[in-house]
Amino acid sequence: MPTERTLSIIKPDGVARDCIGAICGRFEQAGLRIVAARMVRLSQAEAGEFYAVHKERPFYAGLLRYMVSGPVMAMVLEGEGAIARNREIMGATNPADAAPGTIRADFAESVERNTVHGSDSAQTAAAEIAFFFDDMQICPRDS
Repeated sequence: MPTERTLSIIKPDGVARDCIGAICGRFEQAGLRIVAARMVRLSQAEAGEFYAVHKERPFYAGLLRYMVSGPVMAMVLEGEGAIARNREIMGATNPADAAPGTIRADFAESVERNTVHGSDSAQTAAAEIAFFFDDMQICPRDS
């Protein structure tokens, strides 16, 4: 499986409940490396731009309110099959459907406050990483 990069975000509920270390540990234990990270508080405009793909969906306004309600931790994860691996570690969007031991099963409060975001494809990952990080902020790590 090729080495990939993906974006992961610990959303406001995860940051507020001090879950950053526990969540990052899950990624590292699964063989993913954090090659960039920053905490940021999104503006309404930034959240709207990031989630523009969902603009026509009924949950869009609530999603934006949630994402600007507090700081988020944005990270670039790197590793073999990082996109699929990250999504596996996160679990189903609805924590009620998430497998035991996944981040959402263990940390999420609800489908609306589901603690983490992860890119769903290589194309999405590239765009989402570029939204939060420039090339100088990404630090590849050898072994």
